[in-house]
Amino acid sequence: MNRIFGVEIEYGCLVTGEQAAGNIDAWPGRVKNHAFKRMRAGAIDLHYRDYEEPPGNGGFLLNGGRLYLDMGHLEYSTPECRTVRDAVAFEIAGDLILQTALREMGVEAEVAFIKNNVDHHTGATFGCHENYLMRRDVQFHPALLGTLLSFLATRQIFTGAGRVGQASPLAFDFDPPRGGEPIDFQISQRADHIVNDIYQWVQFNRAIINARDEPLADYRKYRRLHLLIGDSNMSPFAAALKIGTTALILSLIEDGRMPDDVILRDAVLATRQISHDGTGRGAVMLDDGSTRSALDIQHDFLTHAERCLRGQDEETDWILESWRFTIEALSTKPELLIGGVDWISKKWMLEQFREAEGLEWNDPWLQSLDLEYHNIDPAKGLFFGLTPAKAIGEFNDGARRPETMTHPPADTRACGRGHAVARFMHGRDPYVINWDSISIENSAHLPMADPFETYVESVAEMFG
Repeated sequence: MNRIFGVEIEYGCLVTGEQAAGNIDAWPGRVKNHAFKRMRAGAIDLHYRDYEEPPGNGGFLLNGGRLYLDMGHLEYSTPECRTVRDAVAFEIAGDLILQTALREMGVEAEVAFIKNNVDHHTGATFGCHENYLMRRDVQFHPALLGTLLSFLATRQIFTGAGRVGQASPLAFDFDPPRGGEPIDFQISQRADHIVNDIYQWVQFNRAIINARDEPLADYRKYRRLHLLIGDSNMSPFAAALKIGTTALILSLIEDGRMPDDVILRDAVLATRQISHDGTGRGAVMLDDGSTRSALDIQHDFLTHAERCLRGQDEETDWILESWRFTIEALSTKPELLIGGVDWISKKWMLEQFREAEGLEWNDPWLQSLDLEYHNIDPAKGLFFGLTPAKAIGEFNDGARRPETMTHPPADTRACGRGHAVARFMHGRDPYVINWDSISIENSAHLPMADPFETYVESVAEMFG
């Protein structure tokens, strides 16, 4: 699969101990400082990146990724990756870096990072953003966009992280909508917070697709598809499905083989309806007035992708096989996906606990357990207590690669960037590091416009 992937994870921070409770909001900054100053995980920014990112707010890491503060919470961006397995492993590298920092600081019993997308107390949401490099020459006409939106709205049946309850989609209104049956548990954490299909500004108008044209590469050749709809996944298998199936759909688009007969009448409304239905079997309306279920729509996308892409390469075939296994299990035996699909895993755990304790779904205890499912500490996070099927378990275990904290992917420009970060950490010259360039003040500048190039030799020449 010849594509560049990247993921951005925004972490919640949960402080429980009395000793750590003072100045709770300071903990993300303290952990960030420890990662750069004590762990020596990367090179801190020496310059303003924008008005909200002053010097010292974050920096690039030895693994080629980036760690920084964004509106009070820690955000980790993976390096550019060329395989789905690398993309998942380097996403988990962010978890490993933060948990290592907490352990070294001696506060892992009191401070935790939560890899989810909702705050049950305030109604706030924080994101998991996906990035896919695409050819610039692909023209997104309305039918093509409509079909892509239909895929993204329905893929939550295997990518959703699940959540207890619901929230209002309106900014600054954290009470659930009035009227209708209350939602006890739903598939997606982001669904209630998506209010547009395509939009440029994201803070108070979250869209399925962010329209900002910022390729971070040669703009004549590439565009970057930036998605806001995805949930943060604890299951590496679910994360791989999320990235891998979306990448296959983009390959169909670039090859001019995308179907154009599956377009939702309202992708935003359908996103919420599918999530609230909680099964994948509920009907949503298509543009032609007919109705279909998310499971049926995903089955059609899968069948078309198999027909067009099977045999292309080993990773493509693995994604197609995993996609089919998942769709069939969702239809006939969802328990096979415990440990593999987050919302199914979480719902199963919560139902077991709820029945044992005689709780209603609106009990705060269940909201607390909802959060603990996403605790990145393997000693505490409820996800880590699951026993998945053999193949899923082996994939999940193999995705936790400690070397990804300090070693970049060997086949993208993140490799050259990681080498440069290591040199800057041990040098004294002022530097500027960006995704698509590195500079030594008053000395050298290296453009890095091709994400498929490693730039290792160029970086070595730059430092002489």
